[in-house]
Amino acid sequence: MRIRSLGVIDDAVVELSPGFTAVTGETGAGKTMVVTSLGLLLGGRADPALVRIGARKAVVEGRISLPDAAPAAARAEEAGAELDDGALLVSRTVSAEGRSRAHLGGRSVPVGLLAEIADELVAVHGQTDQQGLLKPARQRQALDRYAGDAVGKPLTAYAAAYRRLRAVTAELDEITTRARERAQEADLLRFGLDEVAAVEPRPGEDTELAAEAERLGHAEALAAAATAAHAALAGNPEDPEGVDAGTLVAGAHRVLDAVRAHDPALSALADRMSEIGILLADVGGELAGYADDLDADPLRLAAVEERRAALTQLVRKYGTPAPGEDGAEGVTAVLAWAEQAAARLTELDGDDDRLGELTAERDALHLELARSARELTEARTEAAARFAAAVTEELASLAMPHARVTFDVRQHEDPDGVEIDGRTLACGPTGADEVELLLAPHPGAPPRPIAKGASGGELSRVMLAVEVVFAGTDPVPTYLFDEVDAGVGGKAAVEIGRRLARLARSAQVVVVTHLPQVAAFADRQLLVEKTDDGSVTRSGVQILDGEDRVRELSRMLAGQEDSETARAHAEELLATARSEP
Repeated sequence: MRIRSLGVIDDAVVELSPGFTAVTGETGAGKTMVVTSLGLLLGGRADPALVRIGARKAVVEGRISLPDAAPAAARAEEAGAELDDGALLVSRTVSAEGRSRAHLGGRSVPVGLLAEIADELVAVHGQTDQQGLLKPARQRQALDRYAGDAVGKPLTAYAAAYRRLRAVTAELDEITTRARERAQEADLLRFGLDEVAAVEPRPGEDTELAAEAERLGHAEALAAAATAAHAALAGNPEDPEGVDAGTLVAGAHRVLDAVRAHDPALSALADRMSEIGILLADVGGELAGYADDLDADPLRLAAVEERRAALTQLVRKYGTPAPGEDGAEGVTAVLAWAEQAAARLTELDGDDDRLGELTAERDALHLELARSARELTEARTEAAARFAAAVTEELASLAMPHARVTFDVRQHEDPDGVEIDGRTLACGPTGADEVELLLAPHPGAPPRPIAKGASGGELSRVMLAVEVVFAGTDPVPTYLFDEVDAGVGGKAAVEIGRRLARLARSAQVVVVTHLPQVAAFADRQLLVEKTDDGSVTRSGVQILDGEDRVRELSRMLAGQEDSETARAHAEELLATARSEP
């Protein structure tokens, strides 16, 4: 991993051992930046405040060796990344303005993809995780994770039943609490539908009646106009001497037709004149028919206006779109409202049937939820015994030979809960169980919640034991421990180093530590060292070997790199670590 312009680190290359790597250095030297760099490569949140003062951006680049057929490799290739001889190249850039970019295998990718892949590659455990695991909810999550499918399958079934039960209960409550409102709504809909049914409007009827009313209201004027137009076109029988348009056009056609043979242009005009005569005759005939058919019946006009008034009343009540809404208007809108109202009325009238259906479904879901909750409790109780035994066994190798870890899997009664085995229990989204990790640090001590019953050093070892147990059931290639040995010293520190070294036989382990007893067991020790030339402070990372490693362990032991006693103790620690089988 290469780190540039991140915090106090100007430019450093971090070469991690495939086994156990310890990162050490003085307080404030920048060890946290190594962890932060790994976090950025793993899709962690980018903070522009991390960019080194004076730099435009911070850059972290890493090369991750992937196991054969690793799901992470397949997921990366799906995103267009290319592997480099079985390794994945990852980079993350954070600008001083806060912009963040991620690249995977030479391709720009969303930061979320790095986090998705990281879940399969690295398990990070720090002091914040310790605080999180003090909460019973996180302890239940840890137990469920350890149990795997034994809890996962009934939990999936339980969660589905729980979600459906909540939906059914909410609908039941809505129907019953709003019964009066729904009855009033049904009455209003029924009244409106009766009004519409009494009038029986037809689609487009209002438009048709408006046109008919307009025609009937002006019948005399329309008839007079049609008669006068007909006389002008076809002549007036009462005025034989009068001249009409038809006669004039016919005369014009005869004159042109007599000489049409002498000029094609004039012949064409004669043909057009003939067409005009035919058109005039047709229009005249239609005008005569129109005048004869026009009925100036005042009774019909009154009937039309009465029908229009009835339709207008319906439109005013049920056919006007709500403000801001687009849609049909007039009778068409009334008919659309009636269709929707009928459907809603059917729904409201079916409340009694729906209540029966929902009540039956609720009762069935209670039984299903009780069955799934019972299976969950049984699976968690069985897994809790195994998990607690495994953690207790790990604590024995971490200088807590008499400590005993147990899980308290309990339920609480609730009169509004679900009946399970004769008890009415409170049920939440994850079951009826409350899970709490208990620790009895020595014989005779009563088991107490680890938040209350463990000292700082004991808590660190309990959390480490939990992580090691997880490593055996849900392994990932790399484990990062950030100062999880806080509050530990002496023999306990040696045992932590020894246990991490054993874990490193099957996985890559990176530990940020202040303890020389832990660092001595590492296959590789990295020193984060700060330098100050009076104007600029920067940190670098170097691999420690031979004399340099002895000096650093001496500093960690006694604060004095050149102390002969400290050097002897450091060499003894290294010899002890190397002699481990």
